[in-house]
Amino acid sequence: MQRKRILVTGGAGFLGSHLCEKLLDQGNDVICVDNLFTGSKDNIRHLMDNNYFEFIRHDVTQPLYVEVDQIYNLACPASPIHYQHDPIATGKTSIMGALNTLGLAKRCNARILQASTSEVYGDPEVHPQPETYRGCVNPIGPRSCYDEGKRMAETLFFDYNRQHGVDIKVIRIFNTYGPRMSAHDGRVVSNFIVQALNNEDITIYGDGKQTRSFCYVDDLIDGMIKMMNSRDGFTGPVNIGNPGEFTMLELAELVIKLAGSDSKIVYKPLPQDDPMQRRPVIDLAKKELDWEPTISLEEGLARTIEYFRILLGIY
Repeated sequence: MQRKRILVTGGAGFLGSHLCEKLLDQGNDVICVDNLFTGSKDNIRHLMDNNYFEFIRHDVTQPLYVEVDQIYNLACPASPIHYQHDPIATGKTSIMGALNTLGLAKRCNARILQASTSEVYGDPEVHPQPETYRGCVNPIGPRSCYDEGKRMAETLFFDYNRQHGVDIKVIRIFNTYGPRMSAHDGRVVSNFIVQALNNEDITIYGDGKQTRSFCYVDDLIDGMIKMMNSRDGFTGPVNIGNPGEFTMLELAELVIKLAGSDSKIVYKPLPQDDPMQRRPVIDLAKKELDWEPTISLEEGLARTIEYFRILLGIY
């Protein structure tokens, strides 16, 4: 196999580090770019001695000049705590990052994949969500910096494809979890696990009946790579997520059980614009990518809980 030179923006993050690792395992030459706002060198430390891995500390809001065959654009804070910390920077990362990576793809004649999000569907009025659904997003709310930033990035990708012939791929990522999640990023799976391992109260916002679908990171990375290498002319967008649907209460109870925890469940008010339902239709991924998730929520949570036990030193 001819070794590809692949750029991964946001490569020191949760998803990016797993992607870099997998691409190296497949025999590629990987350039990891990250400004380390939410990413961490700890996530890629084990890759640093690989002669085919290169780390560049760089912010995608500024142009980058490298020669590559493929680009995975993952750069953007993805948890509410992080993307609401500096909403203007979040919007700039999505929009300027898209412009700069698309410009690079155009110059290098490289294929480029945009890691978009299920948040483009907002608080959906259609359930489950197919790729044809245009969403129900508040453009001026506290989550808009992320939701609308990602929607605008999709717009730019398709405009570059139509106007300049850039070879694009777009995926919409639903809730993903697994090892290398930050213990303090405010995402529901990591929150519940850390609280359970510390025997603290598990916090549920709202009545706990809102639903999410949870995809284990290995399944997600497999789908992402399959999309990048899918047939010419197939742009997406494609939903990549696990269609299993669970309420927050069901998730909390399962985490307590698997962690062997004494935690109690407490309830707090639901944040503004928090979606009530979220589940992907993955028929397109099955048809075009021959992809569907294989790891159950229980199995994935068990692996993730073990990771956090080691991270937190709780046995």
